[in-house]
Amino acid sequence: MKIASVKMIAAAATLVGLSGLAITAGPARAANPAGTQAHTVTSGAVPTDLSPRDLSTLPLANSHLTERERANLAVVLAQYHAAEGNSMDVPTFVENFAGDGVFTDVVAGQTYKGNTLGDVLYKMHHLFPDVHRDLKRITVSGDVISIELSIQGTFSGTLETPAGTVQPNGAKIDVPTADFWYLKDGKIEKFNCYVGYSDLWTQLGINIDWASAVAKG
Repeated sequence: MKIASVKMIAAAATLVGLSGLAITAGPARAANPAGTQAHTVTSGAVPTDLSPRDLSTLPLANSHLTERERANLAVVLAQYHAAEGNSMDVPTFVENFAGDGVFTDVVAGQTYKGNTLGDVLYKMHHLFPDVHRDLKRITVSGDVISIELSIQGTFSGTLETPAGTVQPNGAKIDVPTADFWYLKDGKIEKFNCYVGYSDLWTQLGINIDWASAVAKG
């Protein structure tokens, strides 16, 4: 595939806002790496609590959670389900944020709030209709939930960039990502997502043209 400059890659990350691509859990459609297990959420409704059986299926760093922590985790898991390729539910995703809640794609430098909170989900679903998040490790500490995951899917939609349109090639992605959720009174006040864009571009077959970047100073 045509080589892209560093500047174009950065601009594409801003346009795509792929962190929104990383917001849900459900049946995996992209191939999972050997030895890993996809962790799924099967209901779009936000449960008020999680049972011991529910917790036993999750990759929790700390299994002894308070009632408030379990309720917070239930809200976050519902967000992953609402962003899943085969069960996307943008209204629910937006409603789980506080009125002044903010979603930041940190690496791309993009911030979403209000009615724009669901924009990234639409972009992600366009690029990867079968998008899925494999939750690898979940740490719950009061009103803060940290999750190590990978975003998986098949590159099936066109990617618009400042240099033109990148056509889909059916590439399977498995992109390392870190999500940090901050809640208050059962609502999400802040969601910071860190997507491994360098890995993403490589998996899509888009290569950085370092020589061109150096030549331009």
